[in-house]
Amino acid sequence: VQLQASGGGLVQPGGSLRVSCAASGRILSNYGVGWFRQAPGKEREFVAAINWGNSVTYYRDAVKGRFTISRDSTKNTVYLQMNILKPEDTAIYYCAVDPRPAQNWGTIVNIRYWGQGTQVTVSS
Repeated sequence: VQLQASGGGLVQPGGSLRVSCAASGRILSNYGVGWFRQAPGKEREFVAAINWGNSVTYYRDAVKGRFTISRDSTKNTVYLQMNILKPEDTAIYYCAVDPRPAQNWGTIVNIRYWGQGTQVTVSS
């Protein structure tokens, strides 16, 4: 599976942005698909994940109620809609695919497939 992320950019605090990740290759229904982010000087952290088959979603606490992950199986694409953005959301956002389901992604290691990352900057 190859992943191509897009849609990052500069947005003011309180604004919205949607990032997308298009996958080439087959994603099985039991796979999890999601997003991580890495801010300067910090470790990469889990943001959100969705089960490809049943669309059940999971989020880190800091983004609950502000971010929404979704997927379009006809386009083999996963989206992350980010609302009420804060400066602390500034990071490179990476999409990922793994054979393990999304409910394990909060503590997951050794993700199988990574996208190249897209920069999201929240600043006035």
